[in-house]
Amino acid sequence: MRLLAELKRRNVIRMAGLYLVGAWLIVQVVATVLPVFDVPDWILRAIVALLILGLAPVLVVSWWFELTPEGLRRDDGAAPATSPAPQTSRRVDRLILICLAGVIVLLIAERWTNSGASETAKQTASTRETGETGVAPLVVPVGSAPALAPPSAAPVSKSIAVLAFADLSADRSNEYFADGIAEEILNALAQVKDLKVSGRTSSFYFKGKNEQLSAIGGILGVAHILEGSVRRQGNRVRITAQLIQVKDGFHLWSKSYDGNIRDVFDLQESIARAITDELKVVLGSGQQERLVPVSTRNPEAYALYLQATSIFNRRDGARFRQGIAQLEAAIALDPGFARAHARLAALYSISAEYGQVDFLLAETATRKHADRAMALDPTLAEPHAALAKALGARRMYALERESFERALALDATDITTNFWFGTTLFTTGYLQLGNASIDRALERDPMLPAALLWRGMGYSETGDQDSAERLLTRASEAGLVFADMGLSEVADARGDMVQAERLLASGLDPLFSAFAPGTAKLFAQAAYGNATAAAETRRRIDAYLATGPAVIDGIVPYVLARLGDTSRALALAQEHALASPMFTALLWGPYGRKARTSPEFAEFARKVGLAELWDTQGPPDLCRKDANGDYVCN
Repeated sequence: MRLLAELKRRNVIRMAGLYLVGAWLIVQVVATVLPVFDVPDWILRAIVALLILGLAPVLVVSWWFELTPEGLRRDDGAAPATSPAPQTSRRVDRLILICLAGVIVLLIAERWTNSGASETAKQTASTRETGETGVAPLVVPVGSAPALAPPSAAPVSKSIAVLAFADLSADRSNEYFADGIAEEILNALAQVKDLKVSGRTSSFYFKGKNEQLSAIGGILGVAHILEGSVRRQGNRVRITAQLIQVKDGFHLWSKSYDGNIRDVFDLQESIARAITDELKVVLGSGQQERLVPVSTRNPEAYALYLQATSIFNRRDGARFRQGIAQLEAAIALDPGFARAHARLAALYSISAEYGQVDFLLAETATRKHADRAMALDPTLAEPHAALAKALGARRMYALERESFERALALDATDITTNFWFGTTLFTTGYLQLGNASIDRALERDPMLPAALLWRGMGYSETGDQDSAERLLTRASEAGLVFADMGLSEVADARGDMVQAERLLASGLDPLFSAFAPGTAKLFAQAAYGNATAAAETRRRIDAYLATGPAVIDGIVPYVLARLGDTSRALALAQEHALASPMFTALLWGPYGRKARTSPEFAEFARKVGLAELWDTQGPPDLCRKDANGDYVCN
């Protein structure tokens, strides 16, 4: 107690508080200013080290000397006859209060800036979802989240959603970079055994929305949320991340990571490691060394990769050519950038569906870059999935399935691979397996709109219209414009033909891009008994086919089959490559019953390669092999 009293009398405690607060202020100012001038990291570390070393001398000086109106004077240690220098003590107290006020102001300013940036981050209007159901735009509306059904049980403790990071760069031109950082961390965490990670589409849905974290956690079914921001200045980058517990909003930790753009993978690794440590996740085999791979040491190539990835993720078909050019430039800068080759293969594999690249060119380029990515990094799943898409487009169904299975063997949790494989299984007749694969994608990404559409239509075609309506409505609320095509099927099954016609016209309108405006409405009228509309629809199809397209739009045989021209639909699909899987998906639903039970179907199945697939994998759900070796379907 006597020592404590002496420390107080000599103002040692006050001086320690003043020094620590002042040092903190200096570190904050230096950490903010130095990156502007691209000052090396070691200078900031040196300043922090000097401030730490300076604490002891300051305390020693404050023990032996005291501040008086006449300046510093030696304290002889004798107890004063009166109270010690009240004016001096008040000065020290005022200094401490001023410093504390400065700290509070900085904290409030930083919180206000982060909050403002989060609330004002705009939701891109060009957002699109997978054309793996047919080509159509997906515009995600700004507003409240879709009314998803709450999880049936409390989320597991080892679960997390990584929200889109805010771009706090001075010119706000690094949104793609902030998104890329968050996605890289998400992908790294998705590889961790026993950790449930919400998919990108679902997590990024809340970008720019002012949703409560508790609501987001409930919708996504996770116990933790990672949010953050990225500030980039030239080659300097600061990533700030905070891990929040959903049930009570408690901040488990918050930290800033500073470095050079060349160190970005190390920064991402540090964040991913901190999360797994906090959640007490035991890393799986092979993950002790590294979670985030160092894909390239060329920062410009990595920036181009992230920009192209942003286009790919949004399925921004109008900018596919730009994304392809960016990935080509990234590969030119770093020919060994395996992930750039893989992403280029994936982008090419769907580009023909969006009418952006010639079908044959897209198929050739997909194979080229998928093969190169596999050679550079045999652990990547993406090039195998992209190659599978290319093989499927060429109707090499057996090889397509093998390629998908190799992709899943490398990464069984990959959402895109599971979704693409699910649609492939569905379009080749394996309905139950296809639905199961799409369910695996939805388990990790419950707001993936195109997957909701496929699964909803799967429910409808098995007679569960309530489940179908729930999923299809969710897809529609997420902005998938052709979700109405599935809802039309639900209305039809319930006998509401007026609603079915309206929804069919609305859902299919974007898919009639090769035809005159109003063709979708015309076809919808024809599908529900208008003979005049049916005749005009056939005339427009004849005019389209007269142009001699080598690859025909998948909407053409789809329309003919629904109008009852099954023989012509099968013949066209047999003779021409199809730019989308609409017709092959139709075959296994109620509107394809006449086509799959027709006499021409067995020959169609042989000619397009389906019979070969079924011979190796077993008959599809609705078919059997007869005594002649033909597949007969019901």
